Amino acid sequence: MKSEIIEKGKDRGGNKKERNRKGGRPKVAEKRDESLTVMCNIFEKRVIQANATRAGMTVSVFLRRYGLSGKMEVKIKAIPKGVLHLTGTLNHVAANLNQIARKRNKGEDLDALERALLNKEVRNLQELSMEIKAHLLWSEK
Repeated sequence: MKSEIIEKGKDRGGNKKERNRKGGRPKVAEKRDESLTVMCNIFEKRVIQANATRAGMTVSVFLRRYGLSGKMEVKIKAIPKGVLHLTGTLNHVAANLNQIARKRNKGEDLDALERALLNKEVRNLQELSMEIKAHLLWSEK
């Protein structure tokens, strides 16, 4: 069976030409065509799948590398605590601003308490902005 198909035809000028049409998935250097079945319970299966996903691999690649080398280097991407704090603060401020905007869009005025909360949120945003700037300046050094 040939892997290449040669198609004969004519180009726009009427000249004869031949084209190679080779489609499909590219060939791999080392073909893996053997299968290995591993028996485990549902908990073990989910742990293996989660570990493979965390390592950024398929289950097959994860188990093959671990089985052949006996050790596994798993790169865990952890979100720094400061980023999590920043995200939480911004979500909180966004929720408060959304409530204020909804009230203003209905045509209602803000009472004294709501104005005070709005001023507090503005100060929180200013402090957060200063923290971010300080962190960026510190990380550049």
